[in-house]
Amino acid sequence: MTDGQKQASEQRSVPLEQQVEQLQAQMRSMQAMATLGELTSTATHEFNNVLMTVLNYARSGMRNKDEAARDKAFDRILEASQRAAKITATILGQARNREEGKQPTDVCELIRNSLVLLEREMRKYRVSIETDFSETTPTAIANGNQLQRVLLNLLINARQAMPEGGTVSIQTKGDADQFVLTIRDYGCGIPTEQLPLIFKPFYSTKQGPDESGKGGTGLGLAACKEIIESHQGRIRVESTVGKGTAFIIRLPASEASIVAA
Repeated sequence: MTDGQKQASEQRSVPLEQQVEQLQAQMRSMQAMATLGELTSTATHEFNNVLMTVLNYARSGMRNKDEAARDKAFDRILEASQRAAKITATILGQARNREEGKQPTDVCELIRNSLVLLEREMRKYRVSIETDFSETTPTAIANGNQLQRVLLNLLINARQAMPEGGTVSIQTKGDADQFVLTIRDYGCGIPTEQLPLIFKPFYSTKQGPDESGKGGTGLGLAACKEIIESHQGRIRVESTVGKGTAFIIRLPASEASIVAA
């Protein structure tokens, strides 16, 4: 019996329910790797942009003897360094938090951190961000790392839905029982017949990754749905072709917790 035949025989001996669990675990691993690849790509581009800014202004400061020109160069170098520090803090925060547990989480802060990573990308594609964080926004019971994966995926999707540029609006609100997040773009929209399919694994409305190397795997939204449902939350989509798409997420709120907008 060949190795392939042995593997097939062993697979048949595994109960169907266990096979499904194994396949789901493999899919979760693929989803995590896809998100990690996009995050790594984003962070690498951001650091490269910051580094080029530092190098260019350092050379400018060295060439110019004029004190005002040198002061301007130093100011730009300081701004770029502070931005690099924010990017580093965001990525290190993800690396340190490997716990699977869920705890009261300031989702507004997670959103701000995600926008730090995506700031230049949004600017490059002429996408502006509007935020509306309600003063009564509660903290959510969540795993910060997993929820940031959802945020990055939905924000990148929103950017890709507007290839000519536009606006993405992010709204948070809630009460003592639930946290509500809405991420809305004003792009191409999704046809009605495709809406029931977009959360299915390997289904994508895109032809493939765009020039930034992101999107088109069909794993992103499936991962978002799985993560939100594992938090005892819900995610739904509203979309109109030619007008845009909104993803609405509801999560359990932590008791007696309101974050500052």
